[in-house]
Amino acid sequence: MLDNKGSLYVMDAVLAIVLLLVVFLIINSAISIPTHEYSYESKNIRTAQDVMELLSGRIDFQDESFLSKISTILSDDENSKESIREVSQLCEDKLDSYDFENYRFSENNILKGKVLASKGYYSDANTVSVATRTYGDYSYTLSIWQ
Repeated sequence: MLDNKGSLYVMDAVLAIVLLLVVFLIINSAISIPTHEYSYESKNIRTAQDVMELLSGRIDFQDESFLSKISTILSDDENSKESIREVSQLCEDKLDSYDFENYRFSENNILKGKVLASKGYYSDANTVSVATRTYGDYSYTLSIWQ
């Protein structure tokens, strides 16, 4: 009779350990399931930020950044139609050199949202990455989408 009781306790202990291991396995699986995080979506934002950093940066102190160049053209000609056309052409050439399929580059402060260069249809955009830089009174926004 003592033998039967002992084997019952052993079976109970083995069953409890197995159940405990199953619970730990379930918790571990739930923790390791990848979650939907913002870092997965922000990979395109880095692209727009990087391009705007290139446009606003300069190589040394004697160089002029792209944004300062177009701002100077606009302000020297008092935002005339000719200066906007010239800046638009410069922007298109510069942004086309980066091989983007879809982009929109605009000035939001002085020109009140005037699109200086664009490629693709903004209304068809699924995910849009946006970067903004300011030079003087001018505020430029670059939008890139897929």
